[in-house]
Amino acid sequence: MAGHSKWAGIKHKKAANDAKRGKVFSKIAKLITVAARDGGGDVTQNPHLKLVVDKAKSANMPNDNIDRAIKKGTGELGSVSFFELVYEGYAPSQVALVVDILTDNKNRTASELRKLFDKKGGTLGSPGSVSWNFETRGVIELPADAIGEEDLMDLVLEAGAEDVKVEDGHLQVLCDPQSFSKVQEAIASANLTPSFAEVARLPKETVTVDNKKKAIKVLNFIEEVEDHDDVQKVSHNLDLPPDLLDQIND
Repeated sequence: MAGHSKWAGIKHKKAANDAKRGKVFSKIAKLITVAARDGGGDVTQNPHLKLVVDKAKSANMPNDNIDRAIKKGTGELGSVSFFELVYEGYAPSQVALVVDILTDNKNRTASELRKLFDKKGGTLGSPGSVSWNFETRGVIELPADAIGEEDLMDLVLEAGAEDVKVEDGHLQVLCDPQSFSKVQEAIASANLTPSFAEVARLPKETVTVDNKKKAIKVLNFIEEVEDHDDVQKVSHNLDLPPDLLDQIND
């Protein structure tokens, strides 16, 4: 399995402007609304809602926005009609993508994504065409100097973690998605602050692109898909040599 720090770091640096932040808040609000719709508006009784509310807070989303999204989900502020979809396909250079979507109009989203893939050199696939190459895991990362590896292992294995390893200067904890909240709570109880925490699709096999021009084309494609209003997450199996990644990020 590819190391997640390396995998997550393969992206261009983006400007943290108001428009970008507003889009992030809008996407997280959809997640909160759906979580509240499916499991109720009490974060102490709805682990999925707690997970996305924590994500909202880490993104500095205002509490009023969070409360409003919860109330939309519980029906206090009108009905909700979001659909959860998964699209699969390929970016240029045959890099596999799994795209998680929340939309209020399935036909519109399908049409827009199809046009985007066609225009930018990608290919949409059928269900299962690439998802077989990904496994869903809870991923939590901490700075390597935050705690000893053995101490961290003792802490999180009792909470349900599957593995602890050192990856690219980080301590990485992997767990089953159902154990994710408990593992997070165990880490928080030790006054440790993760640098990354997410339930993610991790690639089993990666595609290495070692040509700078081709790599930038793939990265730009992934970013355009990520920026679509209805796209929540893009998982991919792109792997770049460290020196090429440094060149692109400079």
